[in-house]
Amino acid sequence: MSKNPFYNALGAIAYIIVIVFSINLIDELETNVGIQQYLMPIVMLSLFTLSAAIMAYLFCYQPVLLLIDGKKEKAVSLFLKTVGIFASFILLLVLLYLLFF
Repeated sequence: MSKNPFYNALGAIAYIIVIVFSINLIDELETNVGIQQYLMPIVMLSLFTLSAAIMAYLFCYQPVLLLIDGKKEKAVSLFLKTVGIFASFILLLVLLYLLFF
C-alpha cells in the first residue's frame, strides 16, 4: 500500500466499512430464501478469503519490501505502527459505540 501506517490502517477500516454496508444491502434486498442456505456460506467463505488477502496486502506488503531491502528496523516499525493505528481506530469505534448506543 504505502509507507505511511496511517493510510494503511485507514485503508483497512475503509475496506471493512464497505464490506459491512454491502452485506447489509444484500440482506435488505434478499427475497429468495431457498438457495440462500447453500449460496450464502460459499459467499461468506469467499469473502473471508478475499478479506485475508486484502488485509495481508494492506498490512504486510510494504514491510516485506523493506525487509527484502535489508531494512529490518523500518519494516518492523512500519508494521507495528500500522497495527497500532488500526487498533486505535478500533478502540475509537468501540468508544463511539459505547457512548452513542
